[in-house]
Amino acid sequence: MGVIKGVILAGGTGSRLHPLTRITNKHLLPIYDRPMVTYAVEAMVDAGVDEIMVVTGGTHAGEFFRLLGNGEEYGVDRLLYAYQERAGGIAEALGLTERFARGDKILVMLADNIIERSIRPMVEAFSAQERGARILLSPVDDPAHLRHLGVPELDGDGRVTRIHEKPDDPPSTYAVTGFYFYDASVFDVIPTLTPSRRGELEITDVNNWYVGQGTMELDVLEGFWGDAGESIDAYYEVNDFVRAHGANHPEPPPA
Repeated sequence: MGVIKGVILAGGTGSRLHPLTRITNKHLLPIYDRPMVTYAVEAMVDAGVDEIMVVTGGTHAGEFFRLLGNGEEYGVDRLLYAYQERAGGIAEALGLTERFARGDKILVMLADNIIERSIRPMVEAFSAQERGARILLSPVDDPAHLRHLGVPELDGDGRVTRIHEKPDDPPSTYAVTGFYFYDASVFDVIPTLTPSRRGELEITDVNNWYVGQGTMELDVLEGFWGDAGESIDAYYEVNDFVRAHGANHPEPPPA
């Protein structure tokens, strides 16, 4: 497998989890019996990605270093950190990793996304992918929930034709999860973006650039996916699931 570097995005203000996040970064809150961000590190290491940069910000950034250190305890070969000085969006945070990741393929993970199954098959698929990007989708049955998420529009061949952010009329029953694979050209795309209405550089714009190039691939996650940062209720739903079932389980062997 070619080198794929990992980027864990753990910044943001966590306003949807106030007042819990008044005293700490949301990615340091517990999911069952350990801090949330450690599940992202585990997901990457278990999938064979062991060179990782964590991007964080705010007044609690130093706590990530206290928790993770040099990453050796978690199986990370090389762990680096970047600091995002303001809430400028996911794409801006990714841009801070350019010196770490430029020239390599990368797996970007939002640290509040928790999954039941290993992403190793998706990492291997992207490693074999000649160029472009790859997103991971999860089925969501509730249209009201989809209106708060990124939702892909698919053609008859199951390829993405556009990703819609928080659509009033969701064009499919899939959500775009917080796992994004990019080739090295992503760092050429980010400087061309313009801020959205909320003043941030949006990852959906990055993804739609790849869609426009015809180089966006997808996988559909099996098993549970939850965004623990979406709301207090979602946070406790993820907690309940992980307590009962765990997370990042290896794929079962073929029957």
